[in-house]
Amino acid sequence: MYDATPPKRTPGRLHFASKDGAFVLHQGDCIEVLGSLPEGSVDLIFADPPYFLSNGGITCQSGKMVSVHKGRWDVSRGVEENHAFNRRWLAACQRVLAPNGTIFVSGTRHVIFSVGFAMQQLGFKMLNDIIWYKVTPPPNLSCRYFTHSTETILWAGRDGRTKHHFAYKEMKEENGGKQMQSLWSIRPPYKAEKRFGKHPTQKPLALLERIVRAASKPGDLVLDPFNGSGTTGVASARLGRRYVGVELDLEHLEQTLHRFRDLDGERAPAKPARKRRGQAKAGAGDAAADTPRAKPAKAGARTRRRRSA
Repeated sequence: MYDATPPKRTPGRLHFASKDGAFVLHQGDCIEVLGSLPEGSVDLIFADPPYFLSNGGITCQSGKMVSVHKGRWDVSRGVEENHAFNRRWLAACQRVLAPNGTIFVSGTRHVIFSVGFAMQQLGFKMLNDIIWYKVTPPPNLSCRYFTHSTETILWAGRDGRTKHHFAYKEMKEENGGKQMQSLWSIRPPYKAEKRFGKHPTQKPLALLERIVRAASKPGDLVLDPFNGSGTTGVASARLGRRYVGVELDLEHLEQTLHRFRDLDGERAPAKPARKRRGQAKAGAGDAAADTPRAKPAKAGARTRRRRSA
């Protein structure tokens, strides 16, 4: 049975800082930690907040039926309290964003509508809604719904005056010379990304590297208020950005630290080269390998069919 007791809010403390100060981890409540950061100091935020879907249900993991319980932090407190929480952490993020800074927030149907409404209430400038197609989603065990295979990622500027950065040429080049669309086919994290342990909502490195490249410049400061396994930090470090991560769980902070100290051990798929317009893919070769292809008909068989016609 899942534990519905709310986790305690803890004041932030510095967990790690690299010698050059370019990679910093804080342990504590994100609202408390963000309140201690300088106003307007962050160029890009990626947030993967609690989805509030740990309600005692079931899902499929590695071919087995398992409980949907990611932790006390993911248990719903009810629609009103969930939305109030989303407003609080988004307001804290908005305060630390630079005037031209932007934020990406990922989520499923359980939380993303609340996040979008809270952003509108707070005056964020909505830029894009991106659909991440997971390529190899787990099956739906109840057989009563469409298989859940996507997440929505909202991209927004700090306010209506934000003049956001967008690496248009780089994204177009990555998409084979065509404008990159807002439908991204990216497979789940590779095993190499989980070599120091797993996180129940871990995002693929390819997804975060695309976001960091698209919306920031080398040397910019990237922040993740829900650090988790540290994928945002790993992407930032690999791409020459500075990083601040905030996380409650000490185990996941240590996992992040191990990944940071072994950046060469991460695996990000090669940028796909596309010759025609279509959805932007990463790791497309892996997805194609999993898809059975029909065998071509023999020439003799085609001739016989024509004669019988």
